Amino acid sequence: MNIHEYQAKALLKEFGAPVSNGIAIFKSSEAKAAAKKLGGPLWVVKSQIHAGGRGKGKFKEKAAGEKGGVRLAKSIEEVEAFAKQMLGNTLVTVQTGPTGKQVNRLYIEDGSDIEKEFYLSMLVDRETGRVAYVVSTEGGMDIEAVAHDTPEKIKTFSVDPATGFMPHHGRTIAKTLGLTGDLAKQAEAVAGILYKAFVAKDMAMLEINPLIVTKQGELKVLDAKVSFDSNALYRHADVVALRDLTEEDEKEIEASKYDLAYIALDGTIGCMVNGAGLAMATLDIIQLYGESPANFLDVGGGASEEKVTAAFKIITADPKVQGILVNIFGGIMKCDVIARGVIAAVKAVGLQVPLVVRLEGTNVEEGKKIIRESGLNVIPADDLDDAAQKIVNAVKNGGKAPAKAPKAPAKKPETKPAAKTGAKPASKAAAKSTGSKTSSKAPAAKAPAAKAPAAKAPAAKAPAAKAPAAKAPAKAPAKGGKK
Repeated sequence: MNIHEYQAKALLKEFGAPVSNGIAIFKSSEAKAAAKKLGGPLWVVKSQIHAGGRGKGKFKEKAAGEKGGVRLAKSIEEVEAFAKQMLGNTLVTVQTGPTGKQVNRLYIEDGSDIEKEFYLSMLVDRETGRVAYVVSTEGGMDIEAVAHDTPEKIKTFSVDPATGFMPHHGRTIAKTLGLTGDLAKQAEAVAGILYKAFVAKDMAMLEINPLIVTKQGELKVLDAKVSFDSNALYRHADVVALRDLTEEDEKEIEASKYDLAYIALDGTIGCMVNGAGLAMATLDIIQLYGESPANFLDVGGGASEEKVTAAFKIITADPKVQGILVNIFGGIMKCDVIARGVIAAVKAVGLQVPLVVRLEGTNVEEGKKIIRESGLNVIPADDLDDAAQKIVNAVKNGGKAPAKAPKAPAKKPETKPAAKTGAKPASKAAAKSTGSKTSSKAPAAKAPAAKAPAAKAPAAKAPAAKAPAAKAPAKAPAKGGKK
C-alpha cells in the first residue's frame, strides 16, 4: 500500500525526522489560508499523486500551464494561481504512463535554501531478508539513471536484524555522502530515525529524494515516498486510514475485497491461476507464444466458488482483455470448485471472448465434466503449453478458429471412416480432433500423417500389428539411407 508525500512526512515527523512545515489542501479556495499560515516568503506547491517524477511531469490540460507538478511560488497570489491550475487536472509523469493521474490534493510547503542534494532509500533485501540502505551523492535525479550510468556513485549495505541500526551504519552513510563534523552527526541521527520508522510501521520501501543540506547547515527530508507491506497492515489501523482509493485501480480494489492477489497489466490475455509460481509461469509462456498477459491473478489455494466467480468478473471487466486463460493445478484447490465458479461467472457476465481452461489435480475429472457439460463455448487444454498456444491462437484469430476445436469431437462417426479409408479430414478442426485422439496410442503416426496425407491409410492399419508395423518402416528407411 502506498501513501502520499504529505502523509509520509507527517508519519516520519512523529519519529523525529527533520521535515519542512506544510499543509495539504483539497480545494483551490484553501490555498490562500494555507500560504498565510506558513508565512513564506517562499512556498512550494506540490501535486499529490502516487507516482514519482512529478516535478518533471506535464499536465494534459492547457489551462494547467506549462510548468510541472511541483512549482515554486514567491507570493500568496502565485500559490493561489498554481492551486487553481493544478487541482482537478491530469499530470503525466514517467511513472504514470501516458494516461496520467488526476491531481486531487496539493501539498503547500515552506521553501528551502538548498546547498546540496542527496539520495537515500531503504528497502527489504529479498536475498538476505534484511533492511538495506541505498545511498548516493546524486540526489534529485532518477536513481535508475544513476545506477546505469555511474553505478560507483551508489552504495548499498544491509542491517543485521539481531543488532538493529548501529552507529557505524550512520558513519557509513555520512562518509558516502561526504559529510563531516556536525552534518555527519545529523546524518547518523536521521538514518537511525528512518530505520526505527521503517521497522515499526512494517514498510516495504522508504525513498527520500532528495535528502538535502540547507545553506543554514541543516540536514532535511525534502521529499518522501513510502509503501507498506500489505501483509502487515492488520497491525496498523492508522496506516490503513491513510489509504487513498482514488489512486488505485478499481479492479485491484475489488480484488482486495475477496482477498485476491490481482495486479493489472497491459496485455490482452486475462489469466486466472492458483499459486504465484504457476502464475508467473503462465505469464511467461503467454509471452513466449507472442502475446502479453492483461493481469496477474492468483485465487489462492483455498478459493471458494464465490471467490472464483468474483475473480472471473474482475478479469472480464478489463476492456483490454481479448481472451481468458484459466490454469488451475488442484491441490488444496479442487478443480470442480474452479469449474463451477467459472461456469457461474460466465453465465452471470456473459462470455464475449475466447476462454481456454486447463485443469489438473484434485477432482480433475469432475471439473472437466462440469466444463464439458455446461454447454458453453469453452476450449479445453491438456497442459500449460497446450493452453497457452490455444489462447494465443484464439486471440490472434479473433476467437473464430479455436472456438471450433471443441466441437470437433461431436463428428466422431465422420472422422473414423475418413481415417480408415485414407480420405482427408473434412476440415482442419476435424484433423486436429483425429490427431489428438490417436496421438496417445500411436504418437509416431502423428508427424507422417501431417507430412504425407497419402500415407494415412497404411498408418491407420498399423495398429492392428503394432510391433511389426513399427519395425518395418524403421528398417526400410535405414537401408535406404545407407544406399
